[in-house]
Amino acid sequence: MDPQVTFSFEADLWVYSGNAAWHFITVPSEEGGAIRLFSGRKTGFGSVRVEAVIGGSRWRTSVFPDKNSGSYLLPVKAEVRRNEALAAGDRVNVMITINP
Repeated sequence: MDPQVTFSFEADLWVYSGNAAWHFITVPSEEGGAIRLFSGRKTGFGSVRVEAVIGGSRWRTSVFPDKNSGSYLLPVKAEVRRNEALAAGDRVNVMITINP
């Protein structure tokens, strides 16, 4: 079993400009590079499975590679945004673990 690798960072929550109201956090480039290094085998579209924590909310999801930033995007689902009282533009403390 691969060891777990955890990263903590602070970043802004933003809304995708397409038709859907998807909310994301862009993983900072330093952490994105480390994710790329430690992630091993990736799933579809180069995504990496992670466990994410924001405040008291913990969930399993994937981070997705982002060509614009050269890093990864963390989707933040509506339930987490409601539970943590988050809105687009908020600065958020995030912890993600690879190989949860």
